[in-house]
Amino acid sequence: MEARGFSFPRQRQVLFLFLFWGVSLAGSGFRRYSVTEETDRGSFVVNLAKDLGLAEGELAARGTRVVSDDNKQYLLLDSHTGNLLTNEKLDREKLCGPKEPCMLYFQILMDDPFQIYRVELRVRDINDHSPVFQDKETVLKISENTAEGTAFRLERAQDPDGGPNGIQNYTISPNSFFHVKIGGSDEGMIYPELVLDKALDREEQGELSLTLTALDGGSPPRSGTSTIGIVVLDVNDNAPQFAQALYETQAPENSPIGFLIVKVSAEDIDSGVNAEVSYSFFDASENIRTTFQINPFSGEIFLRELLDYELVNSYKINIQAMDGGGLSAICRVLVEVLDTNDNAPELIISSLSNSVAENSPETVLAVFKINDRDSGENGKMVCYIQENLPFLLKPSVENFYILMTEGALDRESRAEYNITITITDLGTPRLKTEHNITVLVSDVNDNAPAFTHTSYTLFVRENNSPALHIGSVSATDRDSGTNAQVTYSLLPPQDPHLPFPSLVSINADNGHLFALRSLDYEALQAFEFRVGATDRGSPALSSEALVRVLVLDANDNSPFVLYPLQNGSAPCTELVPRAAEPGYLVTKVVAVDGDSGQNAWLSYQLLKATEPGLFGVWAHNGEVHTARLLSERDAAKHRLVVLVKDNGEPPRSATATLHVLLVDGFSQPYLPLPEAAPAQAEADSLTVYLVVALASVSSLFLLSVLLFVAVRLCRRSRAASVGRCSVPEGTFPGHLVDVSGAGTLSQSYQYEVCLTGGPGTSEFKFLKPIISDIQTQGPGRKGEQNSTFRNSFGFNIQ
Repeated sequence: MEARGFSFPRQRQVLFLFLFWGVSLAGSGFRRYSVTEETDRGSFVVNLAKDLGLAEGELAARGTRVVSDDNKQYLLLDSHTGNLLTNEKLDREKLCGPKEPCMLYFQILMDDPFQIYRVELRVRDINDHSPVFQDKETVLKISENTAEGTAFRLERAQDPDGGPNGIQNYTISPNSFFHVKIGGSDEGMIYPELVLDKALDREEQGELSLTLTALDGGSPPRSGTSTIGIVVLDVNDNAPQFAQALYETQAPENSPIGFLIVKVSAEDIDSGVNAEVSYSFFDASENIRTTFQINPFSGEIFLRELLDYELVNSYKINIQAMDGGGLSAICRVLVEVLDTNDNAPELIISSLSNSVAENSPETVLAVFKINDRDSGENGKMVCYIQENLPFLLKPSVENFYILMTEGALDRESRAEYNITITITDLGTPRLKTEHNITVLVSDVNDNAPAFTHTSYTLFVRENNSPALHIGSVSATDRDSGTNAQVTYSLLPPQDPHLPFPSLVSINADNGHLFALRSLDYEALQAFEFRVGATDRGSPALSSEALVRVLVLDANDNSPFVLYPLQNGSAPCTELVPRAAEPGYLVTKVVAVDGDSGQNAWLSYQLLKATEPGLFGVWAHNGEVHTARLLSERDAAKHRLVVLVKDNGEPPRSATATLHVLLVDGFSQPYLPLPEAAPAQAEADSLTVYLVVALASVSSLFLLSVLLFVAVRLCRRSRAASVGRCSVPEGTFPGHLVDVSGAGTLSQSYQYEVCLTGGPGTSEFKFLKPIISDIQTQGPGRKGEQNSTFRNSFGFNIQ
């Protein structure tokens, strides 16, 4: 009698929910091969390519690999030759123990398309072990009154070899009392029995020594021996009797050392020494003796070593009870090991890819197999990944799973995924195994550069230095690597006549914009152009933005005096009656500025005067007024210098020179005054003044009449005067602002203005004033005067 012996992982049925998607992902087949144990590493098993009917090189092209059920690499596949070789020496006894035939199971996996072949490898036994008895010496105590033909079972020898190489026969050394009989057990094993041929007589021979030999069936056969000592006893006619011939018990595999398995009990109705019973293992294997121990006096069997259901799931133990007289009895103890959930599920990866290109369709990332060494509910498994991920876990055959993408991935949305494959069994407590896979999404150039703004407005002040940095544009690309490297450029203008390519340039690397030359606000106030941003992907993608450049005005133009014209010709003289009241409008200085904004805001001030305090200039409109009443003591000739200044920073200015002549009335003849009178004229004697005064009084009436006639004639010949005036080309710049409008004079005057021609002498010339109505409203009231500046340019200055 014996236990089942060595036990190795067996196949267990596990329930799974298989989800298939309407197409077959894999094919399957079954192959059987064999190899002799103890062959050297690299020994030939089979040419796999020929056996599977594949073309040369197809194994390597399809990534063929061999996966064992217990994750041990017993075989090695040469993908180039197609030969399946042993990866190590195979010891059948270590792999399968006494089990015969010894089978190893593994799978052959191929890609493109995915296929699985199930393979069964038989390891053939060789006779490399001799039979061995556990006890080299055995003592049998046989009563002298034992009847002839009585059989005594002996312990069998142990031979790790199996099949024909196992133990086939037993022999006993020649003697006249015993012969050996071969018996068989229900496990298919043979055992020796010593049969008494002749009655023993203790008085004739009290002891015998025999040699028991065990022979296996190898060629040549191997043998082992044990010495059998026979002690002839005095009569003891009652053997011990067990309470039951078979004891059945259960022990969880996590039972601690020292755990009580069972207690056997036997009684002997004899008395004295013949009734004293002792217990021991009988015909027990080394595995049983190392796993259990028995108390020889009480019959209690204890656990000596931890149990492992996955290695051995049951034990059959033979217990012998022997009395003091040498009589014995045997019972059997059947120990069933109960499985506990002490093995977490296992994951064996066959193929793995950690990278997938974005926008790719469904792609296989990993192929793996799951396994749980437990049984029953403890061996049932559930495999899943976390939710809300764009991946699918598809079951295949033989507990294989395929991890693949659910659809196209977008790297810009998410560039990396951490997938946790969780395998949970259904035992109590539940055990689980987690395996993390990191999947990187490689970039595809599917995003064009995007500008931070669809349009940019830049400001640059005129008169800038060449190569001035005037601003920047910026674009970003959601791709990565070279697909995200952006190059900037100026796009061709839609209007080929636009001059902006000669005005600006752009740095292709950072988008900085530079003015190539100095800009002039008065020539160009604004311009716009398009810039492009192109990535370095294949194919390259691009986008564009509009850039508008506004030129800011700088105070680079001085005021220009329109009236009185300052061209170095004979100056115009303004006539002022001595009877004019304070605030009398003498004239108006008219000036313009080519700049804009506050740079064109003009202010006026009296810079120099022959007699300070007599005249004043209004700061905002340039009108020149008398500041006080005139007297006879005031000089007749006055030279005024008016400063015209703009509001720029720094301010620019111009001066206008006015000549004012004080007259007693508009009947006094007007003579042009030279620029500088001789010093002797100012030193005339009193006699000269008296003569002039007498002459003036005498001719006052005559002059009044002449003046009246001249005014009438000027009115009639106004149109003719305009025709006679000529305007030299190029005298005034064409871009001056329009000065027409409501005007800034507080009173209205009307003048006829003619621009005289001639080299270097062109100027505004007041021929004569046209007084339409001069009324004295009484003491302290000003007369209303109406004067209009008419020039040959066709506009009125009021």
